[in-house]
Amino acid sequence: MSNTMHPVLADVLQLLQLERIENNIYRGASKDIGSPQVFGGQVLGQALAAAHQTVAPERCPHSLHAYFLRRGDVNAPIVYQVDNQRDGGSFSNRRVVAIQHGAPILNLAASFHKPETGFVHQTDMPAVAGPEGLRSTLEINRSIIDQVPEKMRRFLAHEPPFEFRPVEPPHFLSDEPQAPRKHIWMRAIDRLPDDAALHRTLLTYVSDYELLGTAMLPHVVDFSRQQVIMASLDHAMWFHHDARVDEWLLYAFDSPNAAANRGYARGQIFTRDGLLLASTAQEGLIRVLA
Repeated sequence: MSNTMHPVLADVLQLLQLERIENNIYRGASKDIGSPQVFGGQVLGQALAAAHQTVAPERCPHSLHAYFLRRGDVNAPIVYQVDNQRDGGSFSNRRVVAIQHGAPILNLAASFHKPETGFVHQTDMPAVAGPEGLRSTLEINRSIIDQVPEKMRRFLAHEPPFEFRPVEPPHFLSDEPQAPRKHIWMRAIDRLPDDAALHRTLLTYVSDYELLGTAMLPHVVDFSRQQVIMASLDHAMWFHHDARVDEWLLYAFDSPNAAANRGYARGQIFTRDGLLLASTAQEGLIRVLA
């Protein structure tokens, strides 16, 4: 690993370094990525990082369940209050409330498990093309940025801390309905320290990218003329194995349902050689205004 990390990735690592204010109370900064609110993955990652600091170091998160309650303000810090729900012989459970301007913006429950061995099985990795030769999302966005509404340009121009290479063409480049599934290769844009907790937190951070958009694939929307409101309502994640997020990972998405202005999407994250690292699920608001 080089002595100088890419500044975009270094900024995210700094976001995940929370300030301890008091016992079980932490504070994190916010980052503007061009969206109307704080990126949900940032709040998820910081909340998990806060919970992690209150648990025995040998215990690893195996699941988290969160509800997004209010939009986060990118111009203000976020306070994280951790409640120790239980420390048992094998599991520890924590509840985290993210607070901004005196009101909760996220509730998260995380469960941690001491290492054990037992039965093992997993689903097969999808048979898709590898990342070599695929264009990155950043390249695609920059090539069409003059064709999208002004309100989308700041978000599309933002350089994320991960490189994303979609297997299928992005939805907004097509005017035809698509099957509600997609695949994206992703990895951090620079080498990271050998810190398993950091990699799990960054995997949580990146797990919120692209997930809800899967529910839009079967539907044709003209973003230049229609106002679309999309917001994550909840997020769940299960960690199956440790992973390095600075190596290529395949994020496979599908959306079994959309109804009542809500879309539901699922994700599975695999290593290059097919190990299932984590599973995700999310429901979000998808509302097209007249």
